[in-house]
Amino acid sequence: MAKFRIVGISFDHMHMGDLLRLVHEHPDAEIAGLFDPKREAMQHAVETFDVPETRVFTDFDTCMAAGPYDMAILCAATADHADYTERLAPHGLHVFVEKPFAASVTDARRMMAAMEGTGKQLIINWPLRWVESHVTAKRLIDDGLIGELREVHFYDGNRGPLYHLADKVEVTPEEVERQKPDSWWYKKASGGGSLLDYLGYGATLGTWYMDGKAPLEVTCTVDEAAGIEVDQHAITVCRYAHGLSKMETRWGTFTDPWTIQPQPTCGFTFVGTDGTIASPDYATHVTVQTRANPQRHDIPANPLAEGERNAIEYVLDCLERAEPVAGPLEAQLCLTAQRIVDTAARSALEKRTLDLVP
Repeated sequence: MAKFRIVGISFDHMHMGDLLRLVHEHPDAEIAGLFDPKREAMQHAVETFDVPETRVFTDFDTCMAAGPYDMAILCAATADHADYTERLAPHGLHVFVEKPFAASVTDARRMMAAMEGTGKQLIINWPLRWVESHVTAKRLIDDGLIGELREVHFYDGNRGPLYHLADKVEVTPEEVERQKPDSWWYKKASGGGSLLDYLGYGATLGTWYMDGKAPLEVTCTVDEAAGIEVDQHAITVCRYAHGLSKMETRWGTFTDPWTIQPQPTCGFTFVGTDGTIASPDYATHVTVQTRANPQRHDIPANPLAEGERNAIEYVLDCLERAEPVAGPLEAQLCLTAQRIVDTAARSALEKRTLDLVP
């Protein structure tokens, strides 16, 4: 079978290296091109994956002319997602956007409009979708183990976005502080801040767990640290017709959850009419209470099924079968979550509760 030709667009987001590794390891995919206006940003990937210089570009149009490509992986700064998607859409390829979806609902709708009518998919990747405990929790909720889902509690984050590179390579605290003044992660205009970085996780997977239900109104407050123009801590409360849910984002956790779970624990807690489920990030099990068995007890997390063990495997399997992606990767569901994010950002700015933006 012909390989899927994948082009990597922009290395602003450190997850590009992780995604390119998945492409490199996939038997039916190849890294067919790399683009970033800064040649040095691509160097590690070029060396790691032995990408020929003929496939490395600092000019976007030259890169696209070297196609065709089957799919673009977009890892630009959040504020640039819409512009890049509009530039990519005419080239007849699927666009795989690394989270978050967009800097605003307006930008998200621009991205969806750009892809409409192309016959290609707009795909939004949320890495927590590939955590075994969270997928197991979704199955148990759908099976009715805890009755009707009423509350989603989400706390997540890490020590900060500059503490780790691709493949979670550690960066020293001194280097982090040196990078902060010039990093897009710490600039409002570029879509920085913990709220835009992590609330989309809780809002998107939360919408997935809630079977697409949207809240009626949103209340959010953020820290306002001196000398930093973006938030590093945000707490969002969503009021649904059936009750309240809380989503908290944090840059500055005591440890990173993929190494040592911090306290508070990063992950999800679900409250239903007949039970509860706790699903920590990267856990080997979920912890459950039910009316029939109110004592906390563990249920092992199921291994992810072949064909959906990671984002690239899942997406390419969908494309091979000519099927649309589903769940947290599907743009319409992600749009509901983006509406939550936008409302939260406005609520924090205006310091009041707001109806969910349309």
